[in-house]
This record gives sequence, C-alpha cells and structure tokens, in this order.
Amino acid sequence: MNTDITYQRLGDYIREVNLRNRDLKVTRLLGVGLEKKFFPSIANIIGTDLSNYKIIRKGQFGCKFMSVGRDGILPVSLLDDDEPAIISSAYYAFEVNDPNELLPEYLMMWLRRPEFDRELWFYSGGDVRGGVNYEAFCDMPIIVPTLARQREIVAEYETLDNRIRLNEQMIAKLEETAQALYRKMFVDGVDKENLPEGWRWGKIGDLFELQRGFDLPSQDRIDGDFPIYASTGIAEYHNAYKVEPPCVVTGRSGTIGEVFYVDKRCWPLNTTLWVKDFKNTPSFFVYYKLKELELGKTVSGFAAVPTLNRNDVHMMESSIPPTDLLVEFEGEMKVIHQRLSISKQENEKLTELQSLLLARMGK
Repeated sequence: MNTDITYQRLGDYIREVNLRNRDLKVTRLLGVGLEKKFFPSIANIIGTDLSNYKIIRKGQFGCKFMSVGRDGILPVSLLDDDEPAIISSAYYAFEVNDPNELLPEYLMMWLRRPEFDRELWFYSGGDVRGGVNYEAFCDMPIIVPTLARQREIVAEYETLDNRIRLNEQMIAKLEETAQALYRKMFVDGVDKENLPEGWRWGKIGDLFELQRGFDLPSQDRIDGDFPIYASTGIAEYHNAYKVEPPCVVTGRSGTIGEVFYVDKRCWPLNTTLWVKDFKNTPSFFVYYKLKELELGKTVSGFAAVPTLNRNDVHMMESSIPPTDLLVEFEGEMKVIHQRLSISKQENEKLTELQSLLLARMGK
C-alpha cells in the first residue's frame, strides 16, 4: 500500500443540483439501478405531476440513498449523453464543482468501487431500512490524483468498456441470427394441416423430457467452479454439480420461462426445470424450441406462487421436423454458439480487468 496517498473529502469536490421540471419541457424519465447505470423508467406516470421531478444534464449524477442499508450498494450513475432527463424527486442530483480538478468520469469510477459501497453501507448501520443522507455521502473519502493521471485511468477503463460494448453488440447480433435461422427452418410457413415432407405432428414430450431441479441443502458449501442455475440464471457457484453438459434449463417458479443453454457441468436449482432426456433431439433445437414456447405466458396467475408444471409442457402440441433438418440446424448452431462463447468469455476477462483497475484506485 502506498503510504503517501492522501484522502480528500468528497463533499469538497461536488455540489448538489436541484433544478425542477417546472415547465414540463423534459419528458425523458430515468431510474438508476444497482448496476450503477441509468435506465428508462417503467413507472406508470399517467396522471403524474412531473413538475417536481429533478432535471439532470450531461455530466451530472443521479442517486438514491434510501436503499443502501438493504442492498449494500449505492444506486448512482453519471448522465453521459446530451439529452437532458428527469429523475424522481426522491433522488439526489449532484455535479462536480470543477472538472479541471476532478473529472466526472473519474468520480463515477470511484463510486463503482465495491470498497466505496461497503464503507457507505457501514454509514447506514447495515439496517435493511437504513439509508444514508447527502451529508454522510459528502463526508466519504476520495483519492484525487493529478488531472493527467485521472485522464489516464479513465482512458484505460473506457478502452475496456468500449471493447465490452462491442462484444455485447456482437453477442446480440449472433443471438438474433440464431433466432432468425430457427424461425426460418422450423416456424415460419409451417402449417399443421399441410406439413412438409418428412415432418409430423406430435407433442413436446416426443422431443424431450423435463425434470424438476435439485434442492440445495443449506449446509452445503457454496463455492467452486460449477454454476448454480436459478430461474433467472446463474445465482452462485458450487463445489459440486448435478448435470453434465449440454444442459438446457428453464424457470419453473419465480421467473418462469427464461431459457438457458449451459455448456458446462452445473446444478439446476429446484426453481427450474432441466432437460433430463433429449430423446435424440439435438440440444440447440431443444433450447430454441423452449424459447419459442414462451412458457412464462402459459402459467395461470391464480396461484399465489405461479409454477410451471413439466407435464403440462410435455403435453403441448408441436411440429416434429425430420432428423436431417435437425442435424443441419445443430451444425449451424455449433458455429454460432462457439463465437458467442468466445465473446462472452472475453467479456468476463475484460470485466475482471475493470474490477482490478477500480481496486487499484484506492492503493
């Protein structure tokens, strides 16, 4: 650790912004999440008076302090585009006093550090209802290197961030291509009363068999290399596994109908269904077939906790393509998913490098 580091008081470098939307000219409503990013608000604002909402502009921050004790994370983000926005009046807005002393982008990096969240959580007392106030936030310490050094740190981080975004665009394009190919080969133009030669009509249970996921005893040690899949995706990692790859998992309760293709040993939780028997049906076809079914829309909302019944899925009607077409599709998908895997692995490494860079800021 560098003993020459001098911590400054954050409040000496920022000031609160409290501009209200009195003339209602700004209509773009944003929220900020635990990922420390702004997102378009999904709140129903019909009939809502937006005149008391706060306006933020490029280079300004929005955050909410009331949930720090519960979540252990300060939802905060920097607005980095030219279009102004409004945020809830319950949020705080602030800006840097002098960008020639402290770059807003450098400050946003500092606020992303897990160490910052942990210290702020301590201020909240760790109570689930505990929040922090703006004054406590201003008393938080920050290291402010020279402006030249700040620019270097920001440039390094943004280089990684840009590469991650490019990979995310590539991933989205590949997934779009795969979905389009599936629909072209197995959905569009397929008529139950006039099936192409070699096709037949049957049930999902003729193609594959689903099984409820596994309980995870509370005394089990949860760390290791094997992903634990919940209905929303990877929850944690385990030192043991239940299923060999390839594995296709979908949400059974909680978030129903999300589908995951898993190419490594894993532990599907009891909130999921997983494909126990592919019945000689190629795994990528099974994955896209489950996505096509949109199972989240099939579950009744009458139960207090809606649950997907595997037998109901097995009884769903479906076209059954000939084997040669399934084999052709599987070959195409292997190429696409190999590229997907490379991009996703690269993003994991880039994200790790970003985390290391944030950690070094405090040393």
